[in-house]
Amino acid sequence: MTGTYIQSVVALLFVVALIIAAGYFMRKKQTGAGLMSIVSYQPFGPKKGVAALKVGSEVLILGVTPNDIRLLKSFKDGELELPEKEGFQSKLEKYKAIGAHKN
Repeated sequence: MTGTYIQSVVALLFVVALIIAAGYFMRKKQTGAGLMSIVSYQPFGPKKGVAALKVGSEVLILGVTPNDIRLLKSFKDGELELPEKEGFQSKLEKYKAIGAHKN
């Protein structure tokens, strides 16, 4: 009787381990450098807005509605200055510097 319980627990742990491993590999695959990235999105109402999408070396400005997506403007590499995304480390340093000035 206890042998059956042990087999069930081992099988359950094996299935849980497989699910965790599959999730890990799927997340790793998704975070890889892709061809496209969303630079910014400005909503103008429910399901309406303007999106800036970086594709390769181009930045595309798209109008988005519930029924349509239209190209509004296209910028080549170097025509548009994009703000650098501030990483956690630089934000931490900035807040440390602000805290140091208060003391």
